[in-house]
Amino acid sequence: MKEFNICSVNTEVLKEIQHKIDFKTKPVGALGQLENTACQIAAIQETLEPQLQKPHVLVFAADHGIANEGVSKYPQEVTYQMVLNFLSGGAAINVFCQQHGIALKVIDAGVKGQFDAHPQLLDQKIAEGTESFLASPAMTLEQCVQAIDQGAKVVTKVHQTGCNVIGFGEMGIGNTTPAAALMHIITKIDLEICVGKGTGLDNEGIQKKLHVLQEALEHHADHLEDIDTTYEAGAAHLLWVLSTFGGFEIAQMVGAFLQAAEHKMVVMVDGFIASSALLVAQALYPQVLEYCVFCHQSDEQGHAKMLEFMKATPLLNLQMRLGEGTGCAVAYPLLQSAIQFVNQMASFESAGVSQS
Repeated sequence: MKEFNICSVNTEVLKEIQHKIDFKTKPVGALGQLENTACQIAAIQETLEPQLQKPHVLVFAADHGIANEGVSKYPQEVTYQMVLNFLSGGAAINVFCQQHGIALKVIDAGVKGQFDAHPQLLDQKIAEGTESFLASPAMTLEQCVQAIDQGAKVVTKVHQTGCNVIGFGEMGIGNTTPAAALMHIITKIDLEICVGKGTGLDNEGIQKKLHVLQEALEHHADHLEDIDTTYEAGAAHLLWVLSTFGGFEIAQMVGAFLQAAEHKMVVMVDGFIASSALLVAQALYPQVLEYCVFCHQSDEQGHAKMLEFMKATPLLNLQMRLGEGTGCAVAYPLLQSAIQFVNQMASFESAGVSQS
């Protein structure tokens, strides 16, 4: 895996931007999380006049062998069909990106089937879906490293267009199952808390999904006994976990998160699946979290605990659990509001308003 150079954000700018915010014509702290978001963006960009330029959402799509074990309400071919829907402009993420002026790219990270060329589609297919991790690793270590590198490369391409704010979404039938596995292994939270309804499973379906994951963890138990997912243990353990239980779109998002942080971009974090990729990324490079704006709390069971593990406060809680990067697109106007008040709101001195 390539080395990433991720620096901590500038704490001196944090102090200066907080001072600027505190002297706006309002009570101290009155804009709540908008103030925190403004401070974070200013520190990332190392400026007291932050700007959001050429926002992008990248949707990574891939299929999963574990989907054939009955862990999803929908058949696997829906992944392919939904990619076509993205490319024809018919999905929720298309609507929200268009509404807010966000550029959208779709990445084929490992979908079963081939697509015709399309200006919004990027072919980064590792293979036509992963293997079922119920009986074998989902992917080889080489495929995992390739996926991380591919995710990093596409972010660099987007950054070169002048983009400084980016969000990641995903599409992949069955992908809440690998996400739950990654969450359980990295956070040590009980598996029952990590497993949710995904695309709409009933209680019986959730129990089936839980049983499949329990079987998979038992199958890989001998290796898991020796696994340490802390930063100090190094990358080898985490790469084994990601290659064994992950998905091609999740692995590409790991690389995307890390590369975006290296480029000092503002990184919008979507829901449960994207956050599972970030769990891996932050275990490899803890500083990546300093660049992340957590857009919403997914209604998928487990996401609240995942956010708590990363000490993250989401901007929104709308009971959404769609994925696709929709949480990023819906929250983006809040990021705009955060920088607009910093740049345009009067100070007490400029407005001639008494502070006491």
